[in-house]
Amino acid sequence: MPSPQTKYFADSIFWIEVEKISPNPFQPRRDFDEARLKDLAESIRMYGILQPLVVTRREVPKEDGGLAVEYELISGERRLRASKIAGLARVPALVRTAEDSGRLKLELAIIENLQREDINSVDRARAFDRLIKEFGMKHFQVAEKVGKSREYVSNTLRILALPPEMLDAISEGKMSEGHTRPLLMLVDKPAEQQVLFKEILTNRISVREAEMFARRIAQDRARRKDKNDPELDELEHMLAGSLGTKVYIEKRQNGGKIMIDFFSNADVRTIIELLNKGKGGAAASISVATPDAPAVDDRSPVEKAKDDDSPDLYSLKDFSL
Repeated sequence: MPSPQTKYFADSIFWIEVEKISPNPFQPRRDFDEARLKDLAESIRMYGILQPLVVTRREVPKEDGGLAVEYELISGERRLRASKIAGLARVPALVRTAEDSGRLKLELAIIENLQREDINSVDRARAFDRLIKEFGMKHFQVAEKVGKSREYVSNTLRILALPPEMLDAISEGKMSEGHTRPLLMLVDKPAEQQVLFKEILTNRISVREAEMFARRIAQDRARRKDKNDPELDELEHMLAGSLGTKVYIEKRQNGGKIMIDFFSNADVRTIIELLNKGKGGAAASISVATPDAPAVDDRSPVEKAKDDDSPDLYSLKDFSL
């Protein structure tokens, strides 16, 4: 049972030493931008902390019979980190009872980050996953807590099906959340998925270009169902390995045609050079693109909102044209 003193502190704001506040173990964010933390620290130096942190307070018995006070952060980790950078000794904090559950701490941390749009899609998906696996919540219950649709929660969770290096690229801002959609369309074709991933990182192709690539793979898959020619499959594989891109061979009654995927003029020059030299074993992607430029999400705000709540987000028919 909480002591009367603990009840007195509940939901009250006090100035607390920063060194006495331990991090929230349920914090969904893993990455904090150091430059933005320094900017926030400078703002705190000038104007102070405008919004108190939220912590729990717990009294722990000491060996000498006294009580030690411990604080655990619920929300406000960026403010706490920036306060330490700014050299503050104390910060204002709203004290809640220590009986708050782990689920509530995770919920509050997620909601705070979502309201500030200050959490990347991978951390958001992992946080949703924790609510479901550790606390037994359903998708619709998570949606109610964060003020989103059930489809939004389900689509967010699907991101976790991507390989670790792709999740890291999203977290580091090397590609946008929109790029995950065409990549997930190729989850059962890891070779093509890797080629597309490298094109996104190296050539900085847009979301629409990535969708075109995934759509062509899906259409080729449907075409393959109608014909079974192992020799053509092997020839396509050989050409793709030599040219470092996807190759399609379409056989007709008289002859046929060969289609070679590319994303830039540099790709075309590379393919021509390889054909002229007659050499194979090229890398999957060769580019002269600027390495620091972010991959572009060229969908409109309406398209993005529609995609977030679409129950058929990864269906071929739902791709933007």
